[in-house]
Amino acid sequence: MSITTDPPRVSVQTGPANGHTDSGAVPVSGKIGMGGVAVLTAARWSAVMAPLVVVSLVLSVFSLQFGTQWIGLTQIIDILGKVLREGTAESEHIGTIGVILIQVRLPRVLLGFLVGACLASVGVVLQALLRNPLADPYVLGVSSGAALSVALAILLGVGATVVTFSVLPLCGFAGGMLSLVVVYRMALSYGRLPIHALLLAGVILNAIFSAMIMFVTSIMEPNRSAGTMTWLMGTLNAPSYPVLGILACYLLGGLVILFRQARRLNVLTLGEESARSLGIDTEQVKRVVYVMSALITGAVVSVSGMIGFVGMVIPHAVRFVLGADHRLLLPASACIGGMYLVCADTLARTLLTPAEIPVGIVTALAGGPFFIYLLMWRKDRFV
Repeated sequence: MSITTDPPRVSVQTGPANGHTDSGAVPVSGKIGMGGVAVLTAARWSAVMAPLVVVSLVLSVFSLQFGTQWIGLTQIIDILGKVLREGTAESEHIGTIGVILIQVRLPRVLLGFLVGACLASVGVVLQALLRNPLADPYVLGVSSGAALSVALAILLGVGATVVTFSVLPLCGFAGGMLSLVVVYRMALSYGRLPIHALLLAGVILNAIFSAMIMFVTSIMEPNRSAGTMTWLMGTLNAPSYPVLGILACYLLGGLVILFRQARRLNVLTLGEESARSLGIDTEQVKRVVYVMSALITGAVVSVSGMIGFVGMVIPHAVRFVLGADHRLLLPASACIGGMYLVCADTLARTLLTPAEIPVGIVTALAGGPFFIYLLMWRKDRFV
């Protein structure tokens, strides 16, 4: 990803005369807070991302303390150091607390960060591509489409072992891709997707897929049905490290491809005609973004269920502070999205200890009011 290349020198009206930005339309270079436009340089990129990475690491370690069994920071550092030195995480070497830390909390925190980063990144690229500030895998029905496909796979006996786990993200990809195709066709019919059409598409798709999911779970065995319903509410269960490794290969590969589209997305947010006049193959960009968004969402849903509003809340917050240059917006949103979901999951598993709240409920309670705020108090930007 090149971060020193100057953006195209284009003069484009990015908002109406009253000073409000048109829905989803952003300048090529980023806006710092509410001030002027600044060209992204390597120094500025590093000055933003380096602290975010450090804070992410500190926050992840800090979150390992919380749970039914409190583990102090000193114990965490000692256990992690011992595992790194000895290269083993057997219970006889690290004890019961070490097993809780290494085999339960650490993979769960890693999974939460990975899922949050992916959902935030997909939200960024969908908002840029549809030029709609409410675009989000959850709102568009992509998550429910992926969940339906995964539920069908589970009904047919596809388990979550290391060998068959790789099938579940592909099943989720198929359902997520179906949802995106429907939304894309609607966008073609409108020229671009207005807010009312976006919300209508999401409501319709979520209603249809939710009904089908309920049907699938109703014909499952009772034990499997209960587990599926808990998963659908959005739950981060600690995976084994081989499973986590397979998932990371899926997701990190998809994120790298999305990040490579950052400069093209900068231009595409100005409009397809402007992008084509600057030599951007808009159809290729759309194909890459849609396919990778469906693949990432499907893989995420296959392990975490439907976790909503992360892809809407985080991109808006980061864009407001750092500006709209996707070369910085994408990695920063991924980093902050990961931290956000780690914090939400920590709250979910400690608020009612020893009981756990599905993390999807926490993100919905936080993101729902933000969604209402965008519709009611920022509606002047969406017309």
